[in-house]
Amino acid sequence: MIRRYWFEFSKLKKTSLPLGVSNGCGLSAYNYDDAIELLKEKVFENEELPLIENVSEDVDVSTLDSGHVLPNMGNVTVRGVWFPLGY
Repeated sequence: MIRRYWFEFSKLKKTSLPLGVSNGCGLSAYNYDDAIELLKEKVFENEELPLIENVSEDVDVSTLDSGHVLPNMGNVTVRGVWFPLGY
């Protein structure tokens, strides 16, 4: 079963975050460990992960930013990164 995750990262090192993830990163994965592996591999390209401030498991995507996230996200039913696109 695929689960939806929304990660928010510490803003202390905002400039060191990959493009597009300063407000958060959404992905679908089999479980939390799988989500972390996808983050490491796809978004952070095997670099050290920044401090995760908040993670929502089974996030209701309708509660995410309607002005930026919702119109710019991919398919949440497929394993992988759905926000931001391009990862």
